[in-house]
Amino acid sequence: MSRRRRSSYSAMASINITSLVDVTLTLLIIFMLTAPYIQGGVEVNLPEADTRNVVVKEGPVISVTNNRKVFFQEQAIDLADLKTMLVPYLEQKESVPVYLRCDEEVPYGFVLKVMAAVEVEGFLNLSLVTDQAAQDVTPPAERSR
Repeated sequence: MSRRRRSSYSAMASINITSLVDVTLTLLIIFMLTAPYIQGGVEVNLPEADTRNVVVKEGPVISVTNNRKVFFQEQAIDLADLKTMLVPYLEQKESVPVYLRCDEEVPYGFVLKVMAAVEVEGFLNLSLVTDQAAQDVTPPAERSR
């Protein structure tokens, strides 16, 4: 009968996770730095205004830059082509919101032309997008004093 010798090596029960943590933290930092750039969208300098807080629903976004270029979602279009871009939303035109983002330097007349192009198609829910002004935390009764 042969005797088995136990190995003099014991099993290592701990795992070195230092490199895993390093990689994870590096990826986290990369994602945090690149997230604002990934959001996309057309760069528009929105005007500030006091607005009420509303629940935002999904809907098409029309953006107008300061040099009067019109974008549907993120695609540059001609103002005359806006009608064809809205066709997929016509079935839900009573309920789907259309968001209009205009640079604060765009002339009022041009904004009205874009609004008219949307409203002619029968969309009932056209919303103007603004940057909310800094909220005043003073209660309304004390503001008038």
